[in-house]
Amino acid sequence: MPTSDLLLAELKTLHPVLIDLSLGRILVLLEKLGNPHTRLPPVVHIAGTNGKGSTTAFLKAMFEASGKRAHVYTSPHLVRFHERISLAGSDGTSRPISEHALVELLARVTKANAGGAVTFFEITTAAAFLAFSETPADVLILEVGLGGDFDTTNVVARPALCVITPIAMDHAEKLGGTLASIAATKAGILKPDVPAVISQQEPLPLDVIRTRARHTRSPLIVWGEDYEAFEQSGRLVFQSENEVHDLPLPALLGRHQIVNAGAAVAAALQLKPLGIIDAAIERGLQQVAWPARMQRLTDPRWTRNLPAGSEVWLDGGHNPAGGQAMAQSFADLEEKSAKRLCLVVGMLGIKDAMGFLAPFRGLAARVVTVPIPGAHEKPHEPAELADIARDGGFAAEASTGVEAALAHLASAETAPVRVLICGSLYLAGHVLAIEQGVSQQSN
Repeated sequence: MPTSDLLLAELKTLHPVLIDLSLGRILVLLEKLGNPHTRLPPVVHIAGTNGKGSTTAFLKAMFEASGKRAHVYTSPHLVRFHERISLAGSDGTSRPISEHALVELLARVTKANAGGAVTFFEITTAAAFLAFSETPADVLILEVGLGGDFDTTNVVARPALCVITPIAMDHAEKLGGTLASIAATKAGILKPDVPAVISQQEPLPLDVIRTRARHTRSPLIVWGEDYEAFEQSGRLVFQSENEVHDLPLPALLGRHQIVNAGAAVAAALQLKPLGIIDAAIERGLQQVAWPARMQRLTDPRWTRNLPAGSEVWLDGGHNPAGGQAMAQSFADLEEKSAKRLCLVVGMLGIKDAMGFLAPFRGLAARVVTVPIPGAHEKPHEPAELADIARDGGFAAEASTGVEAALAHLASAETAPVRVLICGSLYLAGHVLAIEQGVSQQSN
């Protein structure tokens, strides 16, 4: 029997362009499969630039704490493709699809496609819809792949709820070179008469979303107007026009997670007809898990050669807004426990490296740049990335990999350090694959 590695590699040969935003090809394929996208459980459709994954994780935890079964679709994956298709189990816990089930699923969609020109994301999303339509669940939390308007997931005609997380400059080469064009594309998930929770936004994206909402007659629940969330006395306070919730701080660290948690709470309150209960909102905030988001690596392999008391953290943030959120989080950690901050950074070549690094100026003592093994798009060469960092005022040097970078820091630093491995979800997946002792599947 073929492996998922082999089948996924074959699917990447069906279309010459990595990303080609369109709905025509996916609709043809879905029809061949019996239109599984019309037989899904109620859908929560999530778009945005930053915070999609965390907001998804909060909602999954809240549904499961309510005793509800939740399917989850996310991308890209960190270590194995199976993570993208998380199926609700009979015990109420959602888990990545098994290897056997994935191989069978990919074989079915490959046969139905019959060699047609279709992108990797399109055919794997069709496979996910097929799996979700055939496995009982109470909800599907559906994260867009890229954009919104012509994102493959946008074939869902009437979701139960839409959520738009903070919009920032990213993927400008595919979504347009301005914040307004990116926001317009993201707002493409809005549907007639379907409510949408809008997380914290800059004024321009919010104006664009409002314009789209007027055309689609989409009721908006907007951060700062209809609801807000903030930290007070070590608690998360969620406040809307009609209610106030005194909640625990989210288990995911960082001030930006207050925003993501607030959007998730607002969404959960809208989704009460699907069975979310107030007590489960609180439990979900505490039980949430989402790797490579301000994740402290506790495996001793990462710190064993560093000065005693050192810490190693992992985050997949990769755009200027993500850099700002991370820098704020580590500034907060610095106030509580002072340690020299060292960055181990790998980034895709299309990303704004200086925009990402700039918020760390005056905070990071050293930057070590690394390659990204198996990246599906060309990464910045470590030497080039180190030059960019030096031009930005950082002490920087290139290394051959994450483990070599940590060894370099171990020889260069004499006092405890706080190391942050960051700059790419693909790099984060590489680190987690090393920790788990498995081979990373490319995106």
